[in-house]
Amino acid sequence: MIAVNGRHYAAPRAATVVVCVDGCEPDYIAQAVAAGCMPTMKRWLAQGTALIAECVVPSFTNPNNLSIVTGVPPSVHGICGNYLFDPASGTEMMMNDPKWLRAPTILAALAQAGHSVAAVTAKDKLRRLLGHGLRGICFSAEKADTATLAENGIEGVLELVGLPLPSVYSAELSEFVFAAGVRLVRARRAQVLYLSTTDYVQHKHAPGTPEANRFFAMMDRYLGELDALGAVVAVTADHGMNAKTRLDASPNVIYLQDLLDGWFGNGESRVILPITDPYVVHHGALGSFATVYLPPRRMEDAIARLRALRGIELVLDRAQAAARFELPADRIGDIVVVAERDAVLGTSAARHDLSQLELPLRSHGGISESRVPLILNRRIEGIDGNRRWRNFDAFDLALNRAQSA
Repeated sequence: MIAVNGRHYAAPRAATVVVCVDGCEPDYIAQAVAAGCMPTMKRWLAQGTALIAECVVPSFTNPNNLSIVTGVPPSVHGICGNYLFDPASGTEMMMNDPKWLRAPTILAALAQAGHSVAAVTAKDKLRRLLGHGLRGICFSAEKADTATLAENGIEGVLELVGLPLPSVYSAELSEFVFAAGVRLVRARRAQVLYLSTTDYVQHKHAPGTPEANRFFAMMDRYLGELDALGAVVAVTADHGMNAKTRLDASPNVIYLQDLLDGWFGNGESRVILPITDPYVVHHGALGSFATVYLPPRRMEDAIARLRALRGIELVLDRAQAAARFELPADRIGDIVVVAERDAVLGTSAARHDLSQLELPLRSHGGISESRVPLILNRRIEGIDGNRRWRNFDAFDLALNRAQSA
């Protein structure tokens, strides 16, 4: 047993794989299974363990991947978005540097205990966080061609995987992750493996569409290979995905900075969009969760005005948001704003280039994208499907409950 962040994990008896399928609204799996595109998943749903869990809110990539690999919420590990405002330096920045991480990962602890551990992520933005303290293999599909022993614990990745370097804006980026995972398990180079994909397909295509079903059929083939190798496999997601459009299919955006500037004047507030990352084709930096910094004298008025807006689901002050969503209070601003299911939040209209978006806009970040699958290929007897399961219970189930199932 190892102890990590107040939870205990057993040593793996079989190869153990935890998969985070980026943007996997549960209906993607349901529709693909119904269409006959996921025979492996259909068998797991009938013979394994199938749960609906909750992800971390904000339902974005970085906070949820880090919750999964630490087993705890952002209030413990510190990663509360892809992007933040640092009051100490007065600058906005990406939250990719391990300096923001406040807790060790399960991956690093298992490697420290002598197990062979690997992590493969689609986008390089996650690699340094997932690999923090990890004495093992950690690389991204995006930068697979430049992986080195010194930096990534592996070299010759393209030759190992047998696929060309994929475009970051493609379904092939996720396929590379799955193919790499299978090769690592088959070569016995990973006793414990974490795979994290990209939601490029889900941002473009709704559940049940031919493109979405084709993506999940690909995933199913690789899951079948991992299953055939005898691995314990847990599949979950970092967040769901919903259409964020008006009746005419145009993006349904509430520009918070424009509104606040109109109410209180320029320079009185700062809106931070934690979805922000370099991959703007996916979502144009538009998500359903935002934080706002503003003077105390504006708080009461701002909260009242924001709560009155059509398309806003929830407005909380710092303390309320930190408590409800288990977030680090020092990193979330004075106000947290959450949009309804069909709306996203922006800063100023002039700051968002939507020309690269392929309509209709699909995005995430809110409470409405917090339901995710949590599925294992082994049946766990006596499991309580009615309790509150979290996506960051994946390693607990895979290592502590499913090894002997």
